[in-house]
Order: sequence, then C-alpha cells, then structure tokens
Amino acid sequence: MNLFTKGVIFSLAVSLAAPAVAEGVLDGEAFDAYTRGKTLFYGQDGAAYGAERYFADRRVQWTFLDGECKEGEWYEQAGQICFVYEDNPDPQCWTFRKNGDGLTADFKNVPGMTELYEASDLDEEMICLAPNLGV
Repeated sequence: MNLFTKGVIFSLAVSLAAPAVAEGVLDGEAFDAYTRGKTLFYGQDGAAYGAERYFADRRVQWTFLDGECKEGEWYEQAGQICFVYEDNPDPQCWTFRKNGDGLTADFKNVPGMTELYEASDLDEEMICLAPNLGV
C-alpha cells in the first residue's frame, strides 16, 4: 500500500469516526424544538439544581430555585448551546444530549465540572419573586 492510499484510508476513517463523537449532541434547531414552550427542572448528583423556562426567539428565564430569576437568551456556537443572562454577559456554554429520560447537559466552560440532567418537565410555573422584597 503506498503513502497516498494510506492517507486516503486514514482520512476516510477519521471522517467516519467524527459523527460518532458528536452523536446525540443536539444542535440549535433540535434544542429549540425540544425546549421551546417548556419549563425544565434540572438536577445534579440526585439533588435539585435549577429550572429554566424556554420561550420563542431563544429567550430563557433561569432560577437556582431560590425565587430569584434571571432573564437571558441562548445561541448555538461551535456545536454548543451558549447562554447569556442579564447579570452576566459572559457566555455559559453547554452540550445537550437527549436520552430516554430527557436531556443531559455538560458544562463546557470548565469541562468535567458540571453535568446536569433533566429532572422533569412539570408543565408548571417557576417561582420568581419580585426583586427586593423585604420581610
């Protein structure tokens, strides 16, 4: 086998393997189709982590389930779903995969640090308290 043939075989093997790496990762269109109009609750390590409501035009509202909600939006970039919020313009980028139980999300800003899973789509409102309410 000559060097050219080996190169062609290697290139073909790499191109065939590439989709397997990204298999199951939702692109922006699939993410939008799955989430739009829903309120999803996320968990981490068996505990509640937060909830996000997904609106049209890629707008979102996030809470850590503490009654404080943040408005934001998301966009697709380099195969990741990135969020920016009113209090933090730095993108928070994730990869989302759909499995039998819902979504799993892997935080890409610090790989391996945060993996979330969809706890449920409860089809109910998140609790967002008005800002600066005192007792």
